[in-house]
Amino acid sequence: MHPIASRMTRAWQGRISGCMLGKPVEGLSMRKGPAELKRQLELASALPLRNYIPDAGTDPLISSQTRCCLGNISRSEPDDDINYAVLALMMLEQHGRSLTTRDVAQHWLRHLPYAATYTAERAAYRILLIHGEEWFPERGEAGFDLDLCSDNPYNDWIGAQIRADVYGWVCPGNPKLAVQLVTEDAKLSHRGAGVAGAQLVAAWGALIPEATDPADALMKAIPLIDDCPPAFEAIALGQSLAGNPMGGQSITAHYGDMSAVHTLNNLALVVWSLLTYPDDFDAAIGEVVAAGLDTDCNGATVGGLWGLQDKPIPDHWTTPWQGRVGVSLAGQSELELMALVDRTCAVFDALNGH
Repeated sequence: MHPIASRMTRAWQGRISGCMLGKPVEGLSMRKGPAELKRQLELASALPLRNYIPDAGTDPLISSQTRCCLGNISRSEPDDDINYAVLALMMLEQHGRSLTTRDVAQHWLRHLPYAATYTAERAAYRILLIHGEEWFPERGEAGFDLDLCSDNPYNDWIGAQIRADVYGWVCPGNPKLAVQLVTEDAKLSHRGAGVAGAQLVAAWGALIPEATDPADALMKAIPLIDDCPPAFEAIALGQSLAGNPMGGQSITAHYGDMSAVHTLNNLALVVWSLLTYPDDFDAAIGEVVAAGLDTDCNGATVGGLWGLQDKPIPDHWTTPWQGRVGVSLAGQSELELMALVDRTCAVFDALNGH
Protein backbone atom coordinates (compact mmCIF):
# COMPACT_ATOMS: atom_id res chain seq x y z
CA MET A 1 0.00 0.00 0.00
CA HIS A 2 1.19 3.51 -0.80
CA PRO A 3 2.44 5.33 2.35
CA ILE A 4 -0.21 8.07 2.06
CA ALA A 5 -3.07 5.89 0.75
CA SER A 6 -4.88 5.81 4.09
CA ARG A 7 -4.71 9.59 4.41
CA MET A 8 -5.93 10.14 0.85
CA THR A 9 -8.75 7.68 1.44
CA ARG A 10 -9.88 9.61 4.51
CA ALA A 11 -9.58 12.95 2.69
CA TRP A 12 -11.80 11.77 -0.18
CA GLN A 13 -14.18 10.05 2.25
CA GLY A 14 -14.41 13.16 4.40
CA ARG A 15 -14.97 15.50 1.49
CA ILE A 16 -17.61 13.32 -0.16
CA SER A 17 -19.45 12.54 3.09
CA GLY A 18 -19.51 16.20 4.15
CA CYS A 19 -20.82 17.20 0.73
CA MET A 20 -23.54 14.54 0.86
CA LEU A 21 -24.57 15.69 4.34
CA GLY A 22 -25.02 19.29 3.24
CA LYS A 23 -26.52 18.66 -0.20
CA PRO A 24 -30.18 18.05 0.84
CA VAL A 25 -30.36 21.35 2.72
CA GLU A 26 -28.28 23.58 0.44
CA GLY A 27 -31.29 25.07 -1.33
CA LEU A 28 -33.23 25.37 1.92
CA SER A 29 -30.37 27.16 3.66
CA MET A 30 -29.80 29.62 0.82
CA ARG A 31 -33.44 30.43 0.11
CA LYS A 32 -34.95 30.37 3.58
CA GLY A 33 -32.03 31.03 5.92
CA PRO A 34 -30.48 29.39 9.00
CA ALA A 35 -33.56 29.73 11.22
CA GLU A 36 -35.71 27.71 8.82
CA LEU A 37 -32.89 25.22 8.35
CA LYS A 38 -32.79 24.66 12.09
CA ARG A 39 -36.59 24.29 12.21
CA GLN A 40 -36.58 21.66 9.49
CA LEU A 41 -33.79 19.71 11.20
CA GLU A 42 -35.79 19.81 14.41
CA LEU A 43 -38.91 18.55 12.60
CA ALA A 44 -36.82 15.65 11.25
CA SER A 45 -35.46 14.91 14.76
CA ALA A 46 -31.98 15.38 13.26
CA LEU A 47 -30.41 17.69 15.85
CA PRO A 48 -27.68 17.51 16.89
CA LEU A 49 -26.72 16.65 13.34
CA ARG A 50 -24.48 13.57 13.54
CA ASN A 51 -25.68 11.49 10.59
CA TYR A 52 -27.19 12.03 7.16
CA ILE A 53 -30.36 14.09 7.10
CA PRO A 54 -33.67 12.18 6.94
CA ASP A 55 -36.25 13.12 4.33
CA ALA A 56 -39.13 13.78 6.71
CA GLY A 57 -41.34 15.03 3.89
CA THR A 58 -41.73 18.45 5.48
CA ASP A 59 -39.91 20.54 2.87
CA PRO A 60 -39.82 20.00 -0.92
CA LEU A 61 -36.29 21.40 -1.15
CA ILE A 62 -35.06 18.51 1.00
CA SER A 63 -37.23 15.94 -0.74
CA SER A 64 -35.81 17.01 -4.12
CA GLN A 65 -32.49 15.58 -2.90
CA THR A 66 -33.93 12.48 -1.26
CA ARG A 67 -31.19 10.27 -2.75
CA CYS A 68 -28.77 12.11 -0.45
CA CYS A 69 -30.94 11.49 2.61
CA LEU A 70 -30.60 8.91 5.36
CA GLY A 71 -31.76 5.48 4.25
CA ASN A 72 -31.92 6.41 0.56
CA ILE A 73 -28.21 6.63 -0.28
CA SER A 74 -26.62 4.11 -2.66
CA ARG A 75 -23.82 6.32 -4.01
CA SER A 76 -22.59 9.88 -3.64
CA GLU A 77 -24.69 11.96 -6.01
CA PRO A 78 -23.02 14.29 -8.54
CA ASP A 79 -22.18 17.71 -7.14
CA ASP A 80 -20.02 20.61 -8.31
CA ASP A 81 -17.85 20.35 -5.18
CA ILE A 82 -16.80 16.84 -6.16
CA ASN A 83 -16.57 17.69 -9.87
CA TYR A 84 -13.96 20.34 -9.10
CA ALA A 85 -11.94 18.00 -6.89
CA VAL A 86 -11.83 15.40 -9.67
CA LEU A 87 -11.04 18.09 -12.24
CA ALA A 88 -8.13 19.36 -10.12
CA LEU A 89 -6.82 15.80 -10.00
CA MET A 90 -7.11 15.50 -13.78
CA MET A 91 -5.25 18.78 -14.33
CA LEU A 92 -2.46 17.78 -11.97
CA GLU A 93 -2.14 14.41 -13.68
CA GLN A 94 -1.55 16.16 -17.00
CA HIS A 95 0.38 19.28 -15.98
CA GLY A 96 1.85 18.73 -12.50
CA ARG A 97 3.86 21.64 -11.16
CA SER A 98 3.62 23.49 -14.48
CA LEU A 99 -0.17 23.98 -14.24
CA THR A 100 -1.24 27.40 -15.55
CA THR A 101 -4.51 29.29 -15.64
CA ARG A 102 -4.66 28.70 -19.39
CA ASP A 103 -4.54 24.95 -18.67
CA VAL A 104 -7.42 25.35 -16.21
CA ALA A 105 -9.46 27.21 -18.83
CA GLN A 106 -8.85 24.49 -21.40
CA HIS A 107 -9.88 21.74 -18.98
CA TRP A 108 -13.08 23.60 -18.15
CA LEU A 109 -13.98 23.91 -21.82
CA ARG A 110 -13.19 20.27 -22.51
CA HIS A 111 -14.53 18.54 -19.41
CA LEU A 112 -16.82 20.80 -17.32
CA PRO A 113 -20.42 21.21 -18.52
CA TYR A 114 -21.55 24.83 -18.53
CA ALA A 115 -24.78 23.84 -16.77
CA ALA A 116 -22.74 22.41 -13.88
CA THR A 117 -21.22 25.84 -13.10
CA TYR A 118 -22.60 28.63 -10.93
CA THR A 119 -21.97 32.30 -10.08
CA ALA A 120 -18.30 33.21 -10.66
CA GLU A 121 -17.53 30.03 -12.57
CA ARG A 122 -20.50 30.51 -14.90
CA ALA A 123 -19.58 34.15 -15.48
CA ALA A 124 -16.00 33.18 -16.32
CA TYR A 125 -17.17 30.28 -18.49
CA ARG A 126 -19.41 32.61 -20.49
CA ILE A 127 -16.36 34.71 -21.37
CA LEU A 128 -14.41 31.58 -22.26
CA LEU A 129 -17.13 30.56 -24.67
CA ILE A 130 -17.08 33.97 -26.34
CA HIS A 131 -13.29 34.10 -26.59
CA GLY A 132 -12.59 30.37 -26.52
CA GLU A 133 -10.32 30.28 -29.55
CA GLU A 134 -7.78 32.42 -27.74
CA TRP A 135 -7.40 29.80 -25.00
CA PHE A 136 -6.03 27.22 -27.42
CA PRO A 137 -2.61 28.26 -28.79
CA GLU A 138 -2.94 25.86 -31.73
CA ARG A 139 -6.14 27.65 -32.82
CA GLY A 140 -5.71 31.23 -31.72
CA GLU A 141 -3.46 33.90 -30.30
CA ALA A 142 -1.86 33.66 -26.87
CA GLY A 143 -2.06 36.46 -24.35
CA PHE A 144 -5.76 36.51 -23.51
CA ASP A 145 -6.60 39.02 -20.77
CA LEU A 146 -7.50 37.09 -17.60
CA ASP A 147 -9.36 40.10 -16.26
CA LEU A 148 -12.11 39.43 -18.77
CA CYS A 149 -12.95 36.32 -16.75
CA SER A 150 -12.12 37.33 -13.21
CA ASP A 151 -13.75 40.77 -13.39
CA ASN A 152 -17.24 39.53 -12.53
CA PRO A 153 -19.70 40.38 -9.75
CA TYR A 154 -19.10 37.05 -7.98
CA ASN A 155 -15.32 37.00 -7.93
CA ASP A 156 -15.09 37.06 -4.12
CA TRP A 157 -17.68 34.31 -3.66
CA ILE A 158 -16.95 30.73 -2.59
CA GLY A 159 -16.27 29.02 -5.92
CA ALA A 160 -12.47 29.04 -5.85
CA GLN A 161 -12.44 27.91 -2.22
CA ILE A 162 -14.39 24.77 -3.11
CA ARG A 163 -11.87 23.99 -5.87
CA ALA A 164 -8.88 24.10 -3.53
CA ASP A 165 -8.70 20.87 -1.51
CA VAL A 166 -6.77 18.51 -3.76
CA TYR A 167 -3.92 21.00 -4.24
CA GLY A 168 -3.25 20.80 -0.52
CA TRP A 169 -3.69 17.03 -0.29
CA VAL A 170 -0.92 16.31 -2.79
CA CYS A 171 1.57 18.79 -1.29
CA PRO A 172 2.02 17.65 2.34
CA GLY A 173 4.73 19.73 3.97
CA ASN A 174 4.96 22.00 0.92
CA PRO A 175 2.24 24.63 1.36
CA LYS A 176 3.99 27.10 -0.94
CA LEU A 177 3.56 24.71 -3.86
CA ALA A 178 -0.07 24.12 -2.87
CA VAL A 179 -0.67 27.89 -2.89
CA GLN A 180 1.09 28.28 -6.25
CA LEU A 181 -1.08 25.63 -7.86
CA VAL A 182 -4.40 26.71 -6.37
CA THR A 183 -3.73 30.33 -7.32
CA GLU A 184 -3.38 29.36 -10.98
CA ASP A 185 -6.80 27.70 -10.69
CA ALA A 186 -8.51 30.39 -8.62
CA LYS A 187 -7.51 33.45 -10.64
CA LEU A 188 -9.42 32.23 -13.69
CA SER A 189 -12.66 33.29 -12.00
CA HIS A 190 -11.83 35.04 -8.73
CA ARG A 191 -10.03 37.95 -7.10
CA GLY A 192 -9.39 39.24 -3.60
CA ALA A 193 -11.07 37.20 -0.87
CA GLY A 194 -12.11 34.61 -3.44
CA VAL A 195 -8.47 33.78 -4.16
CA ALA A 196 -7.36 34.15 -0.53
CA GLY A 197 -9.96 31.63 0.68
CA ALA A 198 -8.76 29.08 -1.85
CA GLN A 199 -5.14 29.67 -0.85
CA LEU A 200 -5.94 29.21 2.83
CA VAL A 201 -7.72 25.88 2.27
CA ALA A 202 -4.88 24.56 0.09
CA ALA A 203 -2.11 25.69 2.43
CA TRP A 204 -3.97 24.41 5.50
CA GLY A 205 -4.46 21.04 3.84
CA ALA A 206 -0.77 20.82 2.99
CA LEU A 207 0.20 21.56 6.59
CA ILE A 208 -2.27 19.46 8.62
CA PRO A 209 -0.51 16.09 8.07
CA GLU A 210 2.72 17.35 9.62
CA ALA A 211 1.33 19.72 12.27
CA THR A 212 0.51 19.17 15.92
CA ASP A 213 -3.19 19.85 15.26
CA PRO A 214 -5.37 21.86 12.84
CA ALA A 215 -4.90 25.03 14.90
CA ASP A 216 -1.12 24.79 14.60
CA ALA A 217 -1.40 24.13 10.87
CA LEU A 218 -3.73 27.12 10.43
CA MET A 219 -1.30 29.50 12.12
CA LYS A 220 1.43 28.38 9.71
CA ALA A 221 -0.88 28.67 6.70
CA ILE A 222 -2.12 32.22 7.26
CA PRO A 223 1.15 34.01 6.33
CA LEU A 224 1.24 32.18 2.99
CA ILE A 225 -1.95 33.67 1.54
CA ASP A 226 -2.28 36.97 -0.31
CA ASP A 227 -2.61 40.13 1.74
CA CYS A 228 -6.40 40.36 2.03
CA PRO A 229 -7.63 42.07 5.23
CA PRO A 230 -11.26 40.84 4.90
CA ALA A 231 -10.03 37.24 4.61
CA PHE A 232 -7.73 37.66 7.60
CA GLU A 233 -10.66 39.07 9.57
CA ALA A 234 -12.86 36.08 8.64
CA ILE A 235 -10.15 33.64 9.71
CA ALA A 236 -9.62 35.54 12.97
CA LEU A 237 -13.36 35.49 13.68
CA GLY A 238 -13.43 31.72 13.24
CA GLN A 239 -10.40 31.36 15.51
CA SER A 240 -11.90 33.59 18.18
CA LEU A 241 -15.02 31.40 18.38
CA ALA A 242 -13.16 28.07 18.48
CA GLY A 243 -14.58 25.91 21.25
CA ASN A 244 -17.85 27.84 21.33
CA PRO A 245 -20.72 25.56 20.23
CA MET A 246 -22.73 28.66 19.29
CA GLY A 247 -19.96 29.95 17.06
CA GLY A 248 -21.77 29.14 13.84
CA GLN A 249 -24.75 31.23 14.88
CA SER A 250 -22.45 34.10 15.83
CA ILE A 251 -20.75 34.00 12.44
CA THR A 252 -23.95 34.04 10.41
CA ALA A 253 -25.22 36.92 12.55
CA HIS A 254 -21.93 38.81 12.16
CA TYR A 255 -22.11 38.75 8.38
CA GLY A 256 -25.82 39.59 8.31
CA ASP A 257 -27.19 39.86 4.79
CA MET A 258 -23.98 38.86 3.00
CA SER A 259 -24.63 36.30 0.26
CA ALA A 260 -24.81 32.74 1.55
CA VAL A 261 -22.20 31.78 -1.06
CA HIS A 262 -19.65 34.49 -0.28
CA THR A 263 -16.13 33.39 0.63
CA LEU A 264 -15.80 35.31 3.90
CA ASN A 265 -18.75 34.06 5.96
CA ASN A 266 -18.24 30.48 4.82
CA LEU A 267 -14.49 30.63 5.43
CA ALA A 268 -15.14 31.78 9.00
CA LEU A 269 -17.52 28.83 9.50
CA VAL A 270 -14.95 26.34 8.18
CA VAL A 271 -12.26 27.68 10.51
CA TRP A 272 -14.59 27.68 13.52
CA SER A 273 -15.87 24.15 12.96
CA LEU A 274 -12.55 22.44 12.31
CA LEU A 275 -10.88 24.16 15.27
CA THR A 276 -13.81 23.37 17.55
CA TYR A 277 -14.16 19.68 16.66
CA PRO A 278 -10.72 18.37 15.59
CA ASP A 279 -11.36 15.06 17.36
CA ASP A 280 -15.00 14.53 16.37
CA PHE A 281 -15.74 14.09 12.66
CA ASP A 282 -19.49 13.76 13.27
CA ALA A 283 -19.63 17.12 15.02
CA ALA A 284 -17.21 18.89 12.68
CA ILE A 285 -19.30 18.33 9.56
CA GLY A 286 -22.59 18.19 11.43
CA GLU A 287 -22.22 21.58 13.09
CA VAL A 288 -20.86 23.39 10.05
CA VAL A 289 -23.80 22.13 7.97
CA ALA A 290 -26.34 22.93 10.69
CA ALA A 291 -24.99 26.50 10.84
CA GLY A 292 -26.29 27.13 7.34
CA LEU A 293 -24.96 29.22 4.44
CA ASP A 294 -23.32 27.04 1.74
CA THR A 295 -23.96 23.74 3.49
CA ASP A 296 -22.59 21.23 0.99
CA CYS A 297 -19.46 23.27 0.27
CA ASN A 298 -18.63 23.75 3.94
CA GLY A 299 -19.36 20.13 4.80
CA ALA A 300 -17.05 19.03 2.00
CA THR A 301 -14.21 21.39 2.91
CA VAL A 302 -14.31 20.61 6.63
CA GLY A 303 -14.66 16.89 5.92
CA GLY A 304 -11.68 16.81 3.59
CA LEU A 305 -9.43 18.80 5.91
CA TRP A 306 -10.48 16.72 8.92
CA GLY A 307 -9.64 13.53 7.02
CA LEU A 308 -6.02 14.61 6.60
CA GLN A 309 -5.50 13.89 10.28
CA ASP A 310 -4.48 10.41 11.40
CA LYS A 311 -7.97 9.66 12.72
CA PRO A 312 -10.65 7.36 11.30
CA ILE A 313 -13.84 8.52 9.60
CA PRO A 314 -16.80 6.69 11.22
CA ASP A 315 -18.27 3.97 9.03
CA HIS A 316 -21.83 5.30 9.12
CA TRP A 317 -20.71 8.10 6.80
CA THR A 318 -18.94 5.96 4.21
CA THR A 319 -20.86 2.68 4.15
CA PRO A 320 -24.05 4.06 2.52
CA TRP A 321 -22.37 5.30 -0.66
CA GLN A 322 -20.29 2.13 -1.12
CA GLY A 323 -17.26 3.79 -2.67
CA ARG A 324 -19.36 4.97 -5.62
CA VAL A 325 -18.63 8.59 -6.51
CA GLY A 326 -21.06 10.31 -8.85
CA VAL A 327 -19.73 13.10 -11.09
CA SER A 328 -21.07 15.14 -13.99
CA LEU A 329 -17.96 15.69 -16.10
CA ALA A 330 -17.74 15.06 -19.83
CA GLY A 331 -17.60 11.32 -20.44
CA GLN A 332 -17.75 10.49 -16.72
CA SER A 333 -20.75 9.71 -14.54
CA GLU A 334 -19.40 7.53 -11.73
CA LEU A 335 -15.92 6.81 -10.35
CA GLU A 336 -14.61 4.40 -7.74
CA LEU A 337 -13.25 5.81 -4.51
CA MET A 338 -10.14 3.63 -4.46
CA ALA A 339 -9.35 4.51 -8.07
CA LEU A 340 -9.41 8.19 -7.06
CA VAL A 341 -7.14 7.39 -4.11
CA ASP A 342 -4.65 5.57 -6.34
CA ARG A 343 -4.61 8.45 -8.80
CA THR A 344 -4.13 11.00 -6.02
CA CYS A 345 -1.18 9.02 -4.65
CA ALA A 346 0.33 8.89 -8.15
CA VAL A 347 0.06 12.70 -8.45
CA PHE A 348 1.73 13.02 -5.05
CA ASP A 349 4.60 10.86 -6.32
CA ALA A 350 4.98 12.90 -9.50
CA LEU A 351 4.93 16.25 -7.69
CA ASN A 352 7.34 15.17 -4.98
CA GLY A 353 9.80 13.14 -7.08
CA HIS A 354 8.93 9.74 -5.62
